Amino acid sequence: MSLVSFILLVLKASVMLLVFGIGLSASREDVTFLFKRPGQLLRSFLSMNIVMPVLATAIALSFDLRPPVKLALVALSISPVPPLLPKRQAKAGARGGYAIGLLVAMALLALVFIPVAIAVLDLVFPASLHLPFLAVVKLVFTTVLLPLLAGLLVRSFAAGFAERIVKPVSLVAMVMLFGGLLPVLVKAMPAIVSLVGNGTILVFAVFVIVGLAVGHFLGGPNSADRPVLALATASRHPAIAATIAIANFPQQKLVFPAILLYLLVNIILCLPYMVWLKRQGASRAVTSPS
Repeated sequence: MSLVSFILLVLKASVMLLVFGIGLSASREDVTFLFKRPGQLLRSFLSMNIVMPVLATAIALSFDLRPPVKLALVALSISPVPPLLPKRQAKAGARGGYAIGLLVAMALLALVFIPVAIAVLDLVFPASLHLPFLAVVKLVFTTVLLPLLAGLLVRSFAAGFAERIVKPVSLVAMVMLFGGLLPVLVKAMPAIVSLVGNGTILVFAVFVIVGLAVGHFLGGPNSADRPVLALATASRHPAIAATIAIANFPQQKLVFPAILLYLLVNIILCLPYMVWLKRQGASRAVTSPS
C-alpha cells in the first residue's frame, strides 16, 4: 500500500469513527428530530439545498474564476452536512437533537437531491454532468449512515458501554483525522497557494459568510437552533464535493486543492461567528432574571 493510499484510508476511518462516536451519544429522538418537524426540515432544506446552490451558480456564471474554483464551489453547494459538524455545532451552543437530526436528514435527502441537482446544473452548464447513483449511495452510506447506525445499535444494547467509550473513540478519531490531514495539506500547499488571487479567497469567503447569515436567519426562533443551520449551510462534505467534481472533470487536478482552500477559509471565518455566539449566550445568562 502506498503512503497516499494509507493516508486516505486513515482519513476515511477517522470520519467513520467520528460518526460512530456521534451515534454512541445519540438517541432515536435525535435521529428522527427533523422528520417530526416538517416546517424546520423545509427551512433547513431551503437554506442548504436551494439558496446555496443558487448562490454558487450565480457566482460561477458572473465572475471570471478559474475552472477548478468554479467546480469546487458548485460541487460544495450541493454536498450534504460534513460528519464532523455536530461536534462543531455543540461547541457553539447548538441543540444536539437538531444537529444530529440535520446530519441524518440531509444525508438521506442527498440520495435524491444530488442526482437531481447535477441534472439541473447540466442544463445551466452544458457539460454532460453525471454521477452514478450508486456512487452517491456508497459515499453517504459509508461516511454517515452506517457508522451512525452502528453507534446507535451499541447504545441501544449496551448504553453503559457506549457512554464509557464515546470519549476515547472521539479522541482517537480526532487524532487520526488531524494526523491524516496534516500531510495532505503540506503536500497540497503549493497547489493551494497557486489558486490564491483572481478573487478565489473572496468568493469562498462570500460563500461562507452568506451561508452563515442565511442559516442563522432560517434557523428559526430558537436561539439554540440557529448555529446548527448556520454552520451546516456554510460547511459542506468535502469528500462528496470532491467526488462530484472529479467524476465529471478528472482533468481538473486543482479541484481538490480548491476544496482544501475552501476548508481553510471556512474554519477561519466560522471561528468569529462561534465566538460571537458564546458572547451572546454569556450576555443572555447575565441579563436573565435569577
